[in-house]
Amino acid sequence: MPHFAERMKTMEKSARIIRNLFGAMGDPGLISFSGGAPAKEALPIDIVREIAEDVLRSEKRGVEALQYGSVQGLPDLREVVVRELLSPKGIDAKAENILITSGGLEGINLLCQLFIDPGDVILVESPTFVHCVEIFEMFQAKCISVAMDENGMIPEDLEEKIRRYDPKVVYVIPTFHNPTGRTLSLERRKKIAEMGSRYDVVILEDDPYRDIRYSGEDLKPIKAFDETGNTVLANSFSKIFSPGSRLGYVLASDPVIEKLLDAKSATNSHTSMLPQVICAEFFKRGHYPAHHRMICDLYRTRRDVMLKSIDLFFPAGTKRTFPDGGLFTWVELPGSIDTTELLADATSDPDVKVAYVAGEGFFIEGGGMGKNCMRLSFGAVPPEKIRIGAERLGKFLRFRV
Repeated sequence: MPHFAERMKTMEKSARIIRNLFGAMGDPGLISFSGGAPAKEALPIDIVREIAEDVLRSEKRGVEALQYGSVQGLPDLREVVVRELLSPKGIDAKAENILITSGGLEGINLLCQLFIDPGDVILVESPTFVHCVEIFEMFQAKCISVAMDENGMIPEDLEEKIRRYDPKVVYVIPTFHNPTGRTLSLERRKKIAEMGSRYDVVILEDDPYRDIRYSGEDLKPIKAFDETGNTVLANSFSKIFSPGSRLGYVLASDPVIEKLLDAKSATNSHTSMLPQVICAEFFKRGHYPAHHRMICDLYRTRRDVMLKSIDLFFPAGTKRTFPDGGLFTWVELPGSIDTTELLADATSDPDVKVAYVAGEGFFIEGGGMGKNCMRLSFGAVPPEKIRIGAERLGKFLRFRV
C-alpha cells in the first residue's frame, strides 16, 4: 500500500466529522436538522429550465456555455456580483477584482494555496465551521481559537492572539455564523478590518449566509472597511441560487487576484461555464429580487417554528441563539448532556429518528468544549416536520437531563 501524504493525517478528525454530517442527510426516514442545505422550495427549478432551454442554442450562448472559458470567470457574472451583490452592501468593487470559483469552499482552498505553508497559524472563531478547518488542516496549518460571544469574535482576544501567534490568516464568518447563527457587530467589523491592516494579516471573510437576512438591521461586510487590501471576501451562490451549480466568488486586491488566477489555473483551469451562464442570466433577466424575497420569507417562517419548538419541547434551562438570517440555530443544553454520545441513539431510535450536529466537533480546542451543544439547521425542513422533529428530540433529551 503506498504511503499517503502527511497532510491526510492532520485532517483525519475534521474529515470524519464532515463524512458523518453528509451521511446523516441520506436517510429518508430521518428528520434531519444536521445538514446546511437550502430548502428544495428555494431552488429555482422552473426558471433555470427556462433559461437553459433558451441559452443552449448555437445562436444564443450555447457554444459559450459548453466551451472552455476564462480562468477568472464569466465577465457578465462578475459584473452581476459587483452590481447586484456587493454594491448594495456598501462595497465599491470592480469586476477585475472578482474570481468566480467552483463553490465557496474552492475560494478558501485557493487562498490557502496562496498564503499557507505547513506550520502557519490560522486564527478561527470558537466554535467555527468544521469544513474549513478540514481545508486548513489539509494545508498543515495550526488552528488557534479566538473567543466569541453573542456579538461574534471578540476583538480584544483576537488582538492578543495576533500578537502572540503571528498568524498568516484570521478566518471569520461574520454574518449568521456557522454553527451559531450569530452576527458580528458593526463596531467589531471595523476593528477587525483595521487589525488586518495594522498587523499585516489576511482577514478571510467567509460570508455565504449574508444575503439571506430576514430580520434585524443589515450590516456592511468587513471588506467595506478594508483600506489596505488585507481583507479578502469569499462568498457563494449556493444559498441564494443553487448549491448544485457549485458557484462562488472571491473579492480581493489586485496582487491577490493575480496570484489567485495562477492557483485557479493550476487547479481546474476555470469554473464550469454552463452554470455560470445560467446564473448570470438568472440575475440579468431580473429573477433575483422576487426569488430573494421568497427565500427570506420561507426561512423566516422555518426559523420561527424551530425557535418556538425548542422553547416548548426542550429541557428546562436550554439556551439557543436567535439568528436574524441564515439556516442555523445553536443550542446549549443544561446539565451534563453529551450530544456526541447521544447522537447514535437519536438517529436510530424509531421513536426519535432525528439528526443534529453535535457541538463538540466545532471546537478545535477539544477537551470536551461544546459537548452539551448542538447545531440545528431548519433550512431544508418543512415547518410541520420541524415541530415534529423538535418535539421528538426534546422528549428524548428531557429523559437524559
